[in-house]
Amino acid sequence: METDDLKQKILDEILKTETTINDYKEMTKPVAPDVAIGRISRMDAINNNSVAAAALRQAEIKLKNLNRVLANIGTKDFGICLKCHKPIPAGRILIRPESLLCVDCAS
Repeated sequence: METDDLKQKILDEILKTETTINDYKEMTKPVAPDVAIGRISRMDAINNNSVAAAALRQAEIKLKNLNRVLANIGTKDFGICLKCHKPIPAGRILIRPESLLCVDCAS
C-alpha cells in the first residue's frame, strides 16, 4: 500500500474516531435525578453511562495512537513495534492503523 493511501486511511479513521468521541461525550453526560421513571431505570441509565465512559476512554486512546502513527509516516519509526522494534506486518497496519505493537507484543 502506498504511503499516501495509508495516510488517507489514517486520516479517515481519525475523523471517524473524533465523531465517535463526540457521540460518547454526549452519552456520558450526568444522569439527572428527575429524568428517570423509577429507581430501576435510573440504575440502568447510570450503568449505560459507565459503559459509554469506558468506550469514550478507549476511543480517546485510539485517537491519540492514530495521531502518533500519522506523525511517524515517512520516518524510520513508522511501522516498527515499540516493544520489540521489529516491523509490524502490513496487514495489521491496514486493519488497525492505530497499532503501536506487533501482534506478538500486543498479546
